[in-house]
Amino acid sequence: MSQLNEQYPATFSVDYPEKPLDKLTTFFRIFAVIPIAIILALVSGGDNRWMGAGGLVVAATALMIVFQQKYPRWWFDWNCQLLAFGSRVASYFGLLRDKYPSTDEEQAVHLKLTYPDVKNQLNRWLPLINWFLAIPHFIVLILLGIAAFLCVIAAWFAILFTGAYPKALFDFVTGVYRWSVRVTAYALLMATDKYPPFSLN
Repeated sequence: MSQLNEQYPATFSVDYPEKPLDKLTTFFRIFAVIPIAIILALVSGGDNRWMGAGGLVVAATALMIVFQQKYPRWWFDWNCQLLAFGSRVASYFGLLRDKYPSTDEEQAVHLKLTYPDVKNQLNRWLPLINWFLAIPHFIVLILLGIAAFLCVIAAWFAILFTGAYPKALFDFVTGVYRWSVRVTAYALLMATDKYPPFSLN
């Protein structure tokens, strides 16, 4: 993990598979992921997830920081665990791992957010505009997401023929997930005021 990633309050990594990936489960991955994806959707509250009716607690956290300079620890822990669960499902769907995603165990997908000292580390007014400041990241992530999707398709064929996920593709897809986690931590979870770097590392 790079020094940049270690210094940022949100880190993400996936262990590169040490043994050949399963060709059969890779072939049927789009179907195998459906049950756990449904569970994730139910926990996330569907279309209302950003409003706190299930899913990430965003609007309420912003108001709490602005008016009371507090970020309840259990809200933060919920957001971390839900984001980690979603990352495991995304990593499984992206063929990065064969092991079926757990709802509560870390497995080989490592995500860590540092709990902020709200009064000393967070600007109380930034939650009103940090989503706006993150727009350049959202635009870049759309383009990177398309590239990552194409990489996953290429990796799907590579795994079916060789049993291995090409390391360059693996690192790129993981890097896109990492970038997305940092932007989410900044713009939606308000876990940090530190602007996310434009970097896959």
